[in-house]
Amino acid sequence: MRQEDAQQQEGAELLVRACKYGGRVHREWPARLTRREATLLVVEGAFAREVRHPQLGLIVPGTHSTEYYWTDRWYSIFRFREPSGELRNYYCNVNQPAQFNGRVLSYVDLDIDVLIAPDFSYSILDEDEFAAHALSLNYSTGLQQQARAGLRELLSLIEARQFPFDEVAG
Repeated sequence: MRQEDAQQQEGAELLVRACKYGGRVHREWPARLTRREATLLVVEGAFAREVRHPQLGLIVPGTHSTEYYWTDRWYSIFRFREPSGELRNYYCNVNQPAQFNGRVLSYVDLDIDVLIAPDFSYSILDEDEFAAHALSLNYSTGLQQQARAGLRELLSLIEARQFPFDEVAG
């Protein structure tokens, strides 16, 4: 994509589509592209309705989400802020690299998640689900290795507080 085309798309409305392995759509939500730089896409969104999430608990309307996706990395990062602007938490997915066609940003979720508190303590979630799906959905050895490498890279970023964990949440 030419630099001019990427700049023209910034600010554009798009649809984020989270899929499960095999292509089944798991969730979709509207967002706005705010930055596109090399393989990084940053989108902004806000929750219009109350959501009850198994790991995140109650998410109230007006909660703001800054989402970081890469077309060459095996994870995505969500920074959630309360309607007041205060950092709520980070939530990260281990996933296949994102794909973006100019209107839809999609990724395949590979089950493993990392929940990060405002003090940067974290929990790795759903490794059991990853192992079960690796067997039942026949994840290739290469896919499993890439997912594990993505998790290691993600944990390294968290522990070192490197981008985007170095950004102020205001």
